[in-house]
Amino acid sequence: MTEIPNASDWCQRWRGRRHSFRHVSEGGFDARRYAVEALPETAAKEFVVGHHYSGSFPSARFRFGLYDIGAGEAQLCGVAVFGVPVTAAVLTRPLPDLQPYVESLECSRFVLMDECPANAESWFLARCFDELLVLGVRGIVSFADPVPRRDASGAPVAVGHVGTIYQATNAIYMGRATPRTVKLLPNGVVLNERMAQKVRRQEQGHEYAEKLLIGLGAPALRVGADPKVWLREALVAVGARNQRHRGVHRYVYRLGRNRRERESIRLGLPTIGAFPKTPDGW
Repeated sequence: MTEIPNASDWCQRWRGRRHSFRHVSEGGFDARRYAVEALPETAAKEFVVGHHYSGSFPSARFRFGLYDIGAGEAQLCGVAVFGVPVTAAVLTRPLPDLQPYVESLECSRFVLMDECPANAESWFLARCFDELLVLGVRGIVSFADPVPRRDASGAPVAVGHVGTIYQATNAIYMGRATPRTVKLLPNGVVLNERMAQKVRRQEQGHEYAEKLLIGLGAPALRVGADPKVWLREALVAVGARNQRHRGVHRYVYRLGRNRRERESIRLGLPTIGAFPKTPDGW
């Protein structure tokens, strides 16, 4: 499929970790046909890993499912995950007065199936925020990765996002996060620094990164071997390459029952009035 700049009238959808697009002109969204419910981690993980391009599931505090109830039997067609980022600073820098992981969280996955009508995401996100506010959450930070990625064969894995859904739902834009160099694997997945640290220190969750690398051709980590050395050699073995990244786009939501409550939450970073409109490389 042709890559489409996400600052447009197209809504991105997912199935089997491949993207597609629905145009807003289709209309057709009927809120009476849908429901939002808290979702167990097992069901959320299965859905996200099966359909999101990353193929991974982050550390989550709250998970919500979008259900199509129009045909009688509820069918899960979307998942939103709100959880714990790599460091508390991800939350405390933009929202310094909110308790991280309790009053502030990261929206780390937001996935809708391709059968969801255009504009379903804004309704789904608003219902999630209603539920989170009841649970004591006052701030949400989310990121959009604007860098298109392809796998080793040249097939597109990620088209590059500018955060159209966040722009359309009145998020506050706070520019880019810190530029960095990332490790890009042959399948187009980024092995981020947090995943690498889990392997080096054998922390909880290291198995996912190790399984990923072994599946791409790295030798298994032998008992007694130094995980730091293994990771370095495994990245060479699979043909990982460095990719310079100018930084993801940062968006923030302040949650409250009214405008006064929302605006009473202090922001710790300057806001930027002009939204980004095209992914990097366009």
